[in-house]
Amino acid sequence: MNYDMLKYSYASRRNVVFARNGMCSSTSPIASGVGLSILRSGGNAVDAAVAMAATLPLVEPTSNGLGSDCFAIIWSAKEQKLYGLNASGYSPKALNAGMVLKAGYTGMPSEGWFPVMVPGAPAAWAALRRRFGTKPMTELMAPAMTYAKDGFPIPVNVWKMWAGELERFRPFAKKDPVLFGPWMEYFSKDGVMYEPGEVFKNPDYAKTLESLAASDCESYYRGEIMEKIVAFSEKTGGFFTREDFEGYQPQWVDPISCDYRGYTVYEMPPNGHGITVLMALNILNGLQLSDERDSADTYHKIIEAVKLAFVDTKKYVADPRSMKTKVKDMLSERYAGERRALITDRAVYPEAGDPSCGGTVYFCAADREGNMISMIQSNYKEFGSGIVVPGTGITLQDRGANFSLDPASDNFLEGGKKSYHTIIPGFLMKDGKPVGPFGVMGGFMQPQGHVQILVNTIDYHMNPQEALDAPRFQWTGEKRIQLEREVPAEIGLKLEQMGHDVTVANTNLNMGRGQIIWRRDDGTLIGGTEPRADGTIASW
Repeated sequence: MNYDMLKYSYASRRNVVFARNGMCSSTSPIASGVGLSILRSGGNAVDAAVAMAATLPLVEPTSNGLGSDCFAIIWSAKEQKLYGLNASGYSPKALNAGMVLKAGYTGMPSEGWFPVMVPGAPAAWAALRRRFGTKPMTELMAPAMTYAKDGFPIPVNVWKMWAGELERFRPFAKKDPVLFGPWMEYFSKDGVMYEPGEVFKNPDYAKTLESLAASDCESYYRGEIMEKIVAFSEKTGGFFTREDFEGYQPQWVDPISCDYRGYTVYEMPPNGHGITVLMALNILNGLQLSDERDSADTYHKIIEAVKLAFVDTKKYVADPRSMKTKVKDMLSERYAGERRALITDRAVYPEAGDPSCGGTVYFCAADREGNMISMIQSNYKEFGSGIVVPGTGITLQDRGANFSLDPASDNFLEGGKKSYHTIIPGFLMKDGKPVGPFGVMGGFMQPQGHVQILVNTIDYHMNPQEALDAPRFQWTGEKRIQLEREVPAEIGLKLEQMGHDVTVANTNLNMGRGQIIWRRDDGTLIGGTEPRADGTIASW
């Protein structure tokens, strides 16, 4: 039979998933299955997450790669403690803002070497495995190696993003074939896009994983893989040196939190913008939401809280070493009250901010011992910088695109500095006990997605799947709001009357893609997976 892989005549609904022994949730059925196979073979949730993390850059290269950054929040059942891991990279020490300006840019570009930072994801995998894992890296990376060698069918939503990236990089490859030609060689067929469902293989990816597995990822920072990255950088006008990689280590940090209507919400501290979620929830804490979720009043109050929080985080969040504003002040009830007082029945015109979406994968896992992990890794702009290191299958992120070129900004580009970061894993607790991991990927949509699913869960008592299924909004700057087509038309009309500049999104691919796993008091796991993506929940 011949099928139209992009034709959908009827709406599809997903049911919430229950399990007792373990659960893995991601945007990729293959990655979720890999995680489940690790759980079934005796691994724990962290083992499963690391195996998924090594698989996702292969099966969803439009969102992450072997040159990505990574953040994670881990609940250790043995220690009854929450841990945070910041594996974001820093800019090359030889790079500065003057070099970007001299090249003719007025803002940070998203392509080429300027936005590329030392990738942190492989270091995160090793750090997580060493501290919490039970299996060797060779076993955790084996499934991804097999898929890289044998191939996998390209999923529909991945194909849609992939096709757009081909057109994005085509002119760059024509202008600079040495730097951008490898991307075309790896991810197109002589400049022609793959078809959805067509099998894609990446044997060089498998070879790189073999090196990483054998060295517990040391070869990426202090070995042969690092040498290849630095050599290509030197050949094509990049800024990396051996020292940039040799000195890199991920950082263990304490997650930050706020209390919201009887629950404790945890996010990663800056340089990530998870604090946006907490600030918005602090504002909402003092507001009474409507009894009905699908009401203009509910949308309006959430939108206004998100806008006010975003304006602040865009201004103040940066590398913690450069931040002049203290996290505790940003999360204080005094300041939340000041911001809350600005909310009326009319849309606020904020001073700054222009959020947009990007390329990220969020995934989570839980095991029968009670361990849980919330994990996210990202290129930033879909395929990232467009740079692929020949012979490795490594796509390099463009995280530095979030730097400012304004010397007055805390987020000003300097060598060896971390940038403002958009990827944020979340974790929910109640009365000191873990409820579970959650996340919504998608650049500046991420904190907006977090707030919306938390309100759905806590205020409106939705199960994980329903909380993800509910229609979303996205604030895109000033008074501009995008609504999904599923939002009732009367809500959009009322929001316009309240002063919002409302448009209806033509696609929901940019409205965030999330995963949730909650644990009930009896130990039963309850999972939901994003209907806006190709993902699934694997459980037993």
